[in-house]
Amino acid sequence: MSVAILGGTGIYNLPEIKVEERLINNRYGEAVAYVGQGNYRDVVFMTRHGIKHDTPPHKVNYRANMRALKDLGVTRIMATYAVGAITNDYPLLELAVMRDFLDFTSGREFSFFDAIKGGIGHVEMSKPFCPILSAKTIELAKKHGINVHDGATYVATNGPRFESPAEIKMYQILGGDVVGMTACPEIFLAAELGMSFGAVALPINLAAGLEENITLATDNINEVRENMVRLMLDVLHSTTNEECQVPILL
Repeated sequence: MSVAILGGTGIYNLPEIKVEERLINNRYGEAVAYVGQGNYRDVVFMTRHGIKHDTPPHKVNYRANMRALKDLGVTRIMATYAVGAITNDYPLLELAVMRDFLDFTSGREFSFFDAIKGGIGHVEMSKPFCPILSAKTIELAKKHGINVHDGATYVATNGPRFESPAEIKMYQILGGDVVGMTACPEIFLAAELGMSFGAVALPINLAAGLEENITLATDNINEVRENMVRLMLDVLHSTTNEECQVPILL
C-alpha cells in the first residue's frame, strides 16, 4: 500500500526525501512519478505540471496521472493547489482545507467510465474530499507552524487565463471561496479508482476585481510550501485506509 502527494504550482519535490523517478505508461498516456526511498518507500510524489512547470492546466493528462498512482498501489492522496482567494475568509499564504467544489471546466477527459458495465459508473460526490484526511490536516497544522482555515469551496476553471471580475462575482454568489484550474477532474478520477482524496489550497493572490491588478504573494512562500508538504506527509502517515473514506459508485 502507498500514499501520494500530488503537487501543484511551486511544489516540485519532497524536502529532504530521496526519490526515484518512474516513467509509467498506461492506456491513457504517459505519467511521471517519484517513488520515495529509504524510510519513505511507501510515498509517491507527482507534480501535475512537471518539475519544470511546462504543462499548463488544460493540457495535464489527468487520467494518465491518476491511473499511474493507482497502479503504484496508492490508496490515499493529499493534493495541493495554488489558488486565488475569492473571499476574505481565506487569507493569502494560509492554508484552506477544501471540502467542496464547483466545476466550470470543459473539454477535459473527466471520467474513466467511457462505457458503463454492470450498472456501475456514477461516482457519488456528497463528500468529495475525505473527512478524515481533512480533519487530520486541521489537527496537525499547528505542529507544523501553519495557519489553516476549514471549509473552502474550490471553483475549478479551465485556464490558463485568469478569470474576469464578472466571473469572480458570479463564483462568489454561487458560494465559491477559492479559484484554481486543476482540482477537476482530479477529484472525481481519484474517486472512481477508489482512492481517498484530501486537498489543501494555498491562496497566493486575490482574484480579479478584488484588487486593481493581480499580484502574487511571495513573502516566505518557499518556507510555507515546505511546511505544507511536511504537514501532508504527517497527515498521510497518521491515517489508515480503514478509517479514510472514498466516494461510492452507484
